[in-house]
Amino acid sequence: MTALCPPEDLPHWVPGRVLLSSDDLGWRHVGLRSYHYPGQEVIVPAMRDFMLVGYQSGITPMRRRFDGRWTREQMSPGAASLLTRAQKAHWTWNEPIDVTHVYLSAALMAEVASEVMDCLVTEVCLADVLRTDDPVMTAAMAAIRHEAAQQAMGGPLYVETVARGLIIHLLRRYAAITRDRPVPSSGLSPAQCRIIREHIDANLAERLDLAGMAAQLGMTPCLFARRFRISFGLPAYAWVTARRLERARRLLGETGASIKAIAVDCGFADQAHLTRLFARETGVTPAAYRRALN
Repeated sequence: MTALCPPEDLPHWVPGRVLLSSDDLGWRHVGLRSYHYPGQEVIVPAMRDFMLVGYQSGITPMRRRFDGRWTREQMSPGAASLLTRAQKAHWTWNEPIDVTHVYLSAALMAEVASEVMDCLVTEVCLADVLRTDDPVMTAAMAAIRHEAAQQAMGGPLYVETVARGLIIHLLRRYAAITRDRPVPSSGLSPAQCRIIREHIDANLAERLDLAGMAAQLGMTPCLFARRFRISFGLPAYAWVTARRLERARRLLGETGASIKAIAVDCGFADQAHLTRLFARETGVTPAAYRRALN
């Protein structure tokens, strides 16, 4: 089988000038590169990761042959393309363009799909779309691009949070999913529930991902996600967020710590991340919540 192309090798196939990159930022399962491309005709190889392309500047007719068929669209700022992984495609365009690529690993895509669908997902295939005008997708890509440029506190956690929401959107709108064997319908035992609650509460300020939590119980991430949801009534990722918000409410009421420090202590990417989720959950900002208690 031909080796799949990692994002860092793409310039060998599609020459362009790198404008922005997340290569050295410590992100896991998510990557970003922005390029300036002259007009050219290229073969995009079978990629290791799913690739989203956001068009930043320049207007050009774009032709693409995929699965033996040619399609043509006018590409302009605000448009986006989707490339499913492990599929080669022929692209040609005439005018210079600036684009942003967001790369999503197959492992993260399958993990989120397994949690969302309550089953073991072995493969996700995205529709290969030359042009979509999708404000949810482009907003998520813009947030990831902004983080790569600003490199703010908690960047890897923030990017993974945005990427997970983006993946759920992609699964709803663009994906075909292959399921494996049914998973058991029983939840966690009382002892397992206690262990995982204590682990989460003791590590709220740290990175908590599905693989790490599953390892505490000696389970695969997919099996753990299924049993956790049965036992706790929420996906593990949502339950962790709820516990972080609960701790934030307590610290806002019981301490004089700054909201920035509380955000760090509760495991949020930064103060803005806490404020956004807190306001969505309670209807008020952390500052307004604290003032109302006094």
